[in-house]
Amino acid sequence: MNQLHTTPLTQDASLVAALAATAMPFSRSAEAQAESWIRTIRLHGRVGSAMQALGVGEAPLRAEYDLDGNPPPPTPVPEGDVSERVVARAHELAAAENADATGTCHLLAALFEIYGDVMDRALELHGSSREELLQRLDEITEHAEAR
Repeated sequence: MNQLHTTPLTQDASLVAALAATAMPFSRSAEAQAESWIRTIRLHGRVGSAMQALGVGEAPLRAEYDLDGNPPPPTPVPEGDVSERVVARAHELAAAENADATGTCHLLAALFEIYGDVMDRALELHGSSREELLQRLDEITEHAEAR
């Protein structure tokens, strides 16, 4: 049996994937796609709890500009069906850690892998960082396990 079938999406992860997927065809850049993922994932699961605890809001706190005050050129969208790629990679990550289900933490890890610096910049525009978010997720996980 394929290991990926043993790690179904949690309800939260399923909702995030479905909602974000609806925005992908309308996103003209990787930045717009990353923004859609952030707006969606910040409301669901452990990642949403961590983002809300860090004050990550729906809209970016500021726009990104270069040293001359111009917006940087957009990054092309990733090849193929990016939503499908994110979910597939999240399943792989969950399976690798023998998780019972694929959750929002797995989706986030997949987003960081697929979007890289674009995702980091999007988080920074929302007033957070990968490091802060991962630290907060660790704290939430430790607290949940202590119960």
